[in-house]
Amino acid sequence: MTRLASRPPSTHGAVRSVRGAAAMGVVIVAALVASGCTAEAPMPSPTPTPSYTSSYVPPDPTGLAPLTGEVIALDSLTTPSLAAKVDNHPDARPQIGLERTDIVFEELVEGGLTRYVAVWHSDVPDIIGPVRSIRPMDPDIISPLGGIVAYSGGQSRFVELMRRAPVVNAIHGQPDTRDTFFRGDNAPAPHNVLVRAPQVIAQHPELAPPVQQFAFADSIAAATATKDGVPTAAIALRFGSQSTPSWAWDAGSERWLRFQTGGDPDTDAQGAQLSAVNVVVLRVPVQVIQSIPTTQLIGSGEAWISTGGATVRATWSKTSMTAPIRLLDAEGVAVRLAPGNTWVELVPLAGSASFR
Repeated sequence: MTRLASRPPSTHGAVRSVRGAAAMGVVIVAALVASGCTAEAPMPSPTPTPSYTSSYVPPDPTGLAPLTGEVIALDSLTTPSLAAKVDNHPDARPQIGLERTDIVFEELVEGGLTRYVAVWHSDVPDIIGPVRSIRPMDPDIISPLGGIVAYSGGQSRFVELMRRAPVVNAIHGQPDTRDTFFRGDNAPAPHNVLVRAPQVIAQHPELAPPVQQFAFADSIAAATATKDGVPTAAIALRFGSQSTPSWAWDAGSERWLRFQTGGDPDTDAQGAQLSAVNVVVLRVPVQVIQSIPTTQLIGSGEAWISTGGATVRATWSKTSMTAPIRLLDAEGVAVRLAPGNTWVELVPLAGSASFR
């Protein structure tokens, strides 16, 4: 019997196993790479951001001054307006406080002279005047404003008309004006009745501020006359035989400068020439009723509005005593004035107005 010699165990199978396992690992890794599966990346650490404090401060809310169209702090004008019948006799000049008015209306009175309805609201001086007697057209002028009217008296029929208007009447010589009206040393009587304006206004805190009377642009450049009007250097007016005031454009100040009859500068109590941002000329019918020239303001007619060194033609209308004056251009669009003070010239149809 032949014995088979024993052989050491073969290593070929083990080697093949190792190689197979390695090959399988390569295949698995390749499969993982091909399928997009990779080892999970570590989460990034957040980077701290610097703290930020805004320096923005919101602006205070604003509104418009109702009689000038100027930007003001909201609710900063809560008092009523004060209108006054201001004397324009040569002996009454220079008047006190006209340079600080919001609006001035100039109207024909007896003897070919004029008087003013001057209106203060956004800038009220300590003293105004001199004030004179009321006239029949004044309720139509003042009623749209509400507020207070100050005057020295007048014919009983005219005073009664004014008392029936929706305004408070402050009349010289009455018990409620004993401390607010006085005779000054500015001129001889009767051209020296002056008014302590802030005190008169303070007596009536229950009254509301006036509503807006005209449409306003936001600047002189954007005003209707400036954009669409004819360049104008001077305005010449004739109310009557004794009253021919005029205006001249001053480009440096962007204002109209006022001249009295005869061409002399019309000045305030400090010697500065009176001026206006807007000059509104209305051609109005005037009836002489019991020897009193009476401007007819309920109706409509021609108008010229001068702003920014130019003049635009328009139509004015007023539908009732309490309605404001409306100004419409040739297309029926509201004429916009520039922010600032306005003089309204109520020129009789029998008078004249020229622009050059």
